[in-house]
Amino acid sequence: MPELLSHEEIRMMLPPRPQDGHKGAFGHLFVLAGSRGFTGAAKLTCDAAMRSGVGLVTAGVPAPLADALAAALVEPMLLPLPATDTATTAFEALDAIQAFIQDKSAMVIGPGLSRHPSTMRLARRLVQARSLPLLADADALNAFAAHRQRLTPRDAAANENAVFTPHPGEMARLTGLTTKEIQQDRAGVAAKYAALWRVVVALKGAGTVIAAPDGRIRQCPTGNSGMATGGSGDVLSGVIGALLAQGLDAFNAACAGVYAHGLAGDIAARDKTERALIARDIIDALPQAWRDIEATAP
Repeated sequence: MPELLSHEEIRMMLPPRPQDGHKGAFGHLFVLAGSRGFTGAAKLTCDAAMRSGVGLVTAGVPAPLADALAAALVEPMLLPLPATDTATTAFEALDAIQAFIQDKSAMVIGPGLSRHPSTMRLARRLVQARSLPLLADADALNAFAAHRQRLTPRDAAANENAVFTPHPGEMARLTGLTTKEIQQDRAGVAAKYAALWRVVVALKGAGTVIAAPDGRIRQCPTGNSGMATGGSGDVLSGVIGALLAQGLDAFNAACAGVYAHGLAGDIAARDKTERALIARDIIDALPQAWRDIEATAP
């Protein structure tokens, strides 16, 4: 069984907050998310990132949805992008995205992105490029279900500073294993594919397992059944993305993000109950979660 993460270990991973720091010093996260019917995924991801210490967040969204999201996203900025006829981000957005992210700190790809073929092609291209630290979740992972071979980098010098956050169903689509096989050996499966794909794999679920390409592996002790609710994974994407943007490497960002996300869920459940918990409650509890972690004595 993997070693459990602890408050103290997570506290030591967190990036410093210098008193003379400014928003540019704490990173700029680009979030490629949202489609018609799934604009909430973009909002949850961006709001969670803003609650996790990043200086700036820009959401790349389909242009037809930009006005609606502008009313919902107060602190994050928006980058309207070329869209398909069903209001998903089109492959033709690639040049604009690549130009925009040249001086950015990290990116999140996938929440609510949709499975439109053009959008999936875009997601594959961005994930394979790994031009900056990234987190791939949801539809950015589903984009590889029929292209599993592309998950293994051809270049021996490929950037390994990436995090994949599949739930067991997504992991099954990416590996060809059954969900039952994955659940029977969560640590072994996460470790095997982290090494194969050369990314950090955070296999979500009760006792989320975080595995690195170099063999490091940890298990998260925080979290509860109330977090099995729509949008919870989008919140996690924002938290980990924010930590990547602040300079943490992929393994530490995944460990700290998963732990803080679970702790926020535990804090929220004490007030809301596990049965009534929703994703926004996790975001609302993030400040207390960070306070609890950082208050741990050295």
